[in-house]
Amino acid sequence: MTTSGKIELMAPAGNFESLQAALDNGADSVYFGVEQLNMRARASINFTIADLSEIAKRCKKKGVRTYLTLNTIIYDHDLSLIKTLLDAAKAVGLTAVIAMDQAVIAYARQIGMEIHISTQINITNIETVKFYALFADTMVMSRELSLRQIKKITEQIEKEQVKGPSGNLVEVEIFGHGALCMAVSGKCYLSLHSHNSSANRGACKQNCRKKYTVIDQETGFEIELDNEYMMSPKDLCTVDFLDKVIETGVKVLKIEGRGRAPEYVATVTKTYREAIDAFYNGTYSEEKVEDWMAELAKVYNRGFWGGYYLGQKLGEWSNTEGSQATQKKVYIGKGVHYFPKTKIAEFKIEAYDLNLGDKILITGPTTGAKEFDLSEMLVNDESLSTAKKGDSCTIPTPFRVRPSDKLYKIVAS
Repeated sequence: MTTSGKIELMAPAGNFESLQAALDNGADSVYFGVEQLNMRARASINFTIADLSEIAKRCKKKGVRTYLTLNTIIYDHDLSLIKTLLDAAKAVGLTAVIAMDQAVIAYARQIGMEIHISTQINITNIETVKFYALFADTMVMSRELSLRQIKKITEQIEKEQVKGPSGNLVEVEIFGHGALCMAVSGKCYLSLHSHNSSANRGACKQNCRKKYTVIDQETGFEIELDNEYMMSPKDLCTVDFLDKVIETGVKVLKIEGRGRAPEYVATVTKTYREAIDAFYNGTYSEEKVEDWMAELAKVYNRGFWGGYYLGQKLGEWSNTEGSQATQKKVYIGKGVHYFPKTKIAEFKIEAYDLNLGDKILITGPTTGAKEFDLSEMLVNDESLSTAKKGDSCTIPTPFRVRPSDKLYKIVAS
């Protein structure tokens, strides 16, 4: 938990762009996968072992905690890699490992690394918490619990003084925002059955996000459905009842999205940072919630609902394929040079026109995701209002731009 005493905000990082976006927008901790042994092995561009030292360096500089996810099913041939990964994580000073397999838990304990129990374990009661307290300091609760059930667990932890290996009371973590799976706490087998590609090994084919028609095999009668996307849940969102979430005694709020773009990480992290801070300084309000919901709707989402936290008996399902974001990014060009004395960045326009007044987004491994309105630029050294494909344009930026950076403009979806 953060030293401020506030609930810890944990952000996802699928690559360095997203990592930097999380650091720049107020994350207290970040979680990420390395190589193939995590639940987003196929969905995102994962880090390598060689990246761990740079991740640790950036996060330590910001005072941000680092969590390595090793939460897949483990086979015998994985054991050597697990030890290599955990040894490397320990060597660079990562904070903890998120695990579900006993092999990972046992080796992490052996080398003295902090352990967090993954939602894949499906913890739903205090006795299970007490059992895993033998190994872990933080536990992610099952996604199917209500806030009432979660509060009862946190109260029992306090009452019975349930402590982890560190000697501190066990901390409860829950998911606060992002994609949900139709299966119990994400333990799905559809992809394995249809494509021999296991979701529980981080290789989900996302069968649930597709259209389906239900047909009676005996009569051929097609069952009428209100929604063809009957297995695709809307995304979880808790910003509109974040006060109730914090009042349960939960210590860590986790944003889902290691496969998402850096601007998603930036927007969602920034929004929840503002909401958390507003709760603690007494300014959390319905008016602010409306603004936060509008911000969250701008980036990737399948529509929003509150999960099972408020006690709903049935899920709410998305009615479209893919994102319902109110805005999208359009690639414009790439960085060429940065002039540090004048703080001006040069870009090569490679696709669509760029106009004064456009909202632009610059992303990069070191830059993260920076979004702002374009108020001035030079095009081929002239003061023009439009830059076209093939043009060179310069834009004032208070941050360094690198040749690896990409320039986008943000438009309505």
